[in-house]
Amino acid sequence: MADSTYARMERAIQFLTERAPEQPSLEETAAAAGLSPFHFQREFSDWAGVSPSRFCRYLARQRLAALLAEPTPIEAAADEAGLSSQSRAYDLMVTMDAMTPAEFRAKGAGLVIRYGMHDTDFGHCVIARTERGICGLQFIEPQGKAAALAALRKQWPNAELRESPRDTAGTAAQLFIAARGSRMRLHVQGTNFQIKVWEALLKIPFGQVSTYQRIAEAIGQPTAARAVGQAVGANPIGFLIPCHRVIRREGILGNYRWGAPRKAALVGWEQAAIGR
Repeated sequence: MADSTYARMERAIQFLTERAPEQPSLEETAAAAGLSPFHFQREFSDWAGVSPSRFCRYLARQRLAALLAEPTPIEAAADEAGLSSQSRAYDLMVTMDAMTPAEFRAKGAGLVIRYGMHDTDFGHCVIARTERGICGLQFIEPQGKAAALAALRKQWPNAELRESPRDTAGTAAQLFIAARGSRMRLHVQGTNFQIKVWEALLKIPFGQVSTYQRIAEAIGQPTAARAVGQAVGANPIGFLIPCHRVIRREGILGNYRWGAPRKAALVGWEQAAIGR
């Protein structure tokens, strides 16, 4: 797979994150991305909307810790969520439609899922959808396309999968403007607990962050932070169900299902969008 803009930006972000205490120069960061300083500065600014140094400040531990100190809707008690309930977020732009108990037991039997691989601002991904909405978004790197499709099959073992990128191209084109006006409908299946956690994730505003403990408290199970972490890790729809907005309470980004550098890229990009 050819080197993409995102791949170069990810290398730079990882380098900046790892070397932040040393305050690496523009020349050093550009070299990590495999570009000249001039081309790197221009490409990074076009991609992120801010300079590399400012982007790095958005990811600073002190800034993230300060964000955690701000009240957000996640601190309000989450609505009681049954498997057939709906949740809205992103200013009513994303709707989540969960399976009924009978549908959950069927594991996708009778469903046709169309999927396609697409290049996005945050790397290649597999997008999948049923007639009721987007049911999967798996970033391909670093695990690979086979792993992404295996995760989709595991989530919907009895469904019929059809490769049809034409049916998912529109979603890919709108994906990273979803928080700014597009309407997205999600179709998910999970346990009652997972659905509650994913609904709580939808309540974290664009550009904000929360913690596993806060989510546990929001769903009325304050001692279940570890189980919340497992539910967050099982999120089948990257970005749109924003598990990247969950960080450690110390202000540390922590791990991410699709790679820690991608999590940093998503968090920093949202911060930059708000800063603009």
